[in-house]
Amino acid sequence: MDERDFEQFDQDPPGDDLQAAEYVLGVQAGDERRRSEARMAAEPAFAALVAQWEYRFAALIAEIAPVPVPAHLWPRLRTHLGWLAVEGARAPLTQRVSFWRGATAAALATAAALAVVAVLRPMPGPVPTTPPVAVAPDPVAPPAEQPKPVVVLVRDDGQTGWLAAVDAATGAVTMTPVPTPGDPDGRVGELWLIPQGGAPLSLGFVSSERAHTVGVPDALRAHLAVGSTLAISLEPEAGIPHAAPTGPVVAQGSILTL
Repeated sequence: MDERDFEQFDQDPPGDDLQAAEYVLGVQAGDERRRSEARMAAEPAFAALVAQWEYRFAALIAEIAPVPVPAHLWPRLRTHLGWLAVEGARAPLTQRVSFWRGATAAALATAAALAVVAVLRPMPGPVPTTPPVAVAPDPVAPPAEQPKPVVVLVRDDGQTGWLAAVDAATGAVTMTPVPTPGDPDGRVGELWLIPQGGAPLSLGFVSSERAHTVGVPDALRAHLAVGSTLAISLEPEAGIPHAAPTGPVVAQGSILTL
């Protein structure tokens, strides 16, 4: 490669790969280096090229053995810098400029040579990964509990008094009241199960303040069926369950589905 080759190399704009190599080598001037850094921030592909060159040059540098500096090197450097070979006055500025032009071309040529070496150097293969550890699946979760049919027990004024969630399989009726003031005569609610065409059957006390579950006796579960009615009357607390209602019915609703 003669001087004309250096001149041509210096005149042609570098491609992305060479520009990335120059950036890593640190031979770019301030403005050019800032342009490269701007490209790295805006262009992921160019940033990847820079990372590749950093990896390649790092491997090359690790292989270079240290060499003692020859005693004659500093006088030669002073001469190339346009200085006298010994301490003293500096040579004219034009001589120094010509040196830097040559030094820049030499640096670019060195980068190109390193690029060839690095390209020929095989890239590392993929890092082996540990195979995933098989994890036993969680036990099959039980099926979600099916919603229970709800009977709306309506008061005489059309307002909802209680909601009754009926579980015919277990004979449980969960009563959720819409809270109301207590009976001024001190009576309490008593829940009745009334089969179609049959007499009322007491299921016991029912609260007008909090939700709770009322159990249906085994002997009465057959009447917990579609078409039956749930009703609440006001009764003296003593003696519950009563044989028959004696007070006013304050809310009732029919079982429409189970």
